[in-house]
Amino acid sequence: MAFMAVNLRTANKKLAGKERKKRPIATTPARIIYTAKRRVVGNKQPRSWVIVYTGEGKGKTTASLGMALRAVGYNMKVCMVQFVKGSWFTGELNGSRLLAPNFRIIRAGKGFVGIMDDKEPFSKHRAAAKEALRMSEEIISSGLYDIVILDEINYALSRKLIGVKAVLRLIRRRPVHVSLVLTGRGAPQPIIDAADLVTNMQKIKHPYDKGMTARKGIDF
Repeated sequence: MAFMAVNLRTANKKLAGKERKKRPIATTPARIIYTAKRRVVGNKQPRSWVIVYTGEGKGKTTASLGMALRAVGYNMKVCMVQFVKGSWFTGELNGSRLLAPNFRIIRAGKGFVGIMDDKEPFSKHRAAAKEALRMSEEIISSGLYDIVILDEINYALSRKLIGVKAVLRLIRRRPVHVSLVLTGRGAPQPIIDAADLVTNMQKIKHPYDKGMTARKGIDF
């Protein structure tokens, strides 16, 4: 009886092996699988990009928001860290809530440095920018987002609120699937050199030149 039991177990193993060989191999297209802690990248995921929107013309943040909207349409995850506009209300704050959880905005700045309504000391602006950079490092390294927008980081660099070397290190150490978008006028040359795509917004005409103020839904 023991001999028969052993033979029966052996036969069952052989039969199970044959059945496994008959089963079609499941094929899964390359994709991003979202998990609670990190994302696993499919085998054909392309290398991420570093994108810079800079220049004196309008449209830098607007372009990045358009990219966010497009990415959400593919069920991608996007996070924007605002390095300067933390004290201002802008329409994208409410818009991002409508696109949650795929789109998130973090307000980290103290407003633009040196403009008429700026009442904060430079030290507070610098401290806020450094904290924004620290949060950005955590967000990027988590791998939970496909695109991270560092809004007005170029402006923060041009005003010496943060250092270029720290931002270059952030670019180099990002996970392979995380694309970065750096907006703001005055992008330093090392940042431009490190980018894959750079657009310089050139002002041809602007309503401000005629004394017109910013408009809701267009400028903010």
